[in-house]
Amino acid sequence: MPDRARLGIDWGKARIGVAACNPGVSFAYPVETVPAGAGELVRLAELVAEYDPDVVYVGLPLTLGGARSHAAEFVLAKAAQLAARVTPVEVRLVDERMSTASASRSLGSAGRRARQQRSVIDQAAAVEILQRALDGEEREGAPVGEPAAKEET
Repeated sequence: MPDRARLGIDWGKARIGVAACNPGVSFAYPVETVPAGAGELVRLAELVAEYDPDVVYVGLPLTLGGARSHAAEFVLAKAAQLAARVTPVEVRLVDERMSTASASRSLGSAGRRARQQRSVIDQAAAVEILQRALDGEEREGAPVGEPAAKEET
């Protein structure tokens, strides 16, 4: 169990899902959906300041074969900008394959239609990303994934 909070981020081109877990707990919950665009880094930095996590996990969209796609390159660049902005908080990249599809299926089985899902699917995907990272931390005894590079914003 982490002794400090954790955040999880599902970074999309239109919306950014954010999830969190509290200190001493290994259960992720949805926080909010941040609109992608001009103010995204400001809002995400505010959430980092509010939750004061040790680690922010950003989902890295790999292909089913594990290769980095154009979407992954986009996320790598965004994660690097966030890492530079929230130093010394660690930003780590974790495999997010199938997280959005899994979140969509879960919401669908809970009775939400596609139109209703849009407002929460990014948060649900962020929960999925963070929960996988928390489960990995429990197995490994340390943060998982790879550290994000830090770029100037």
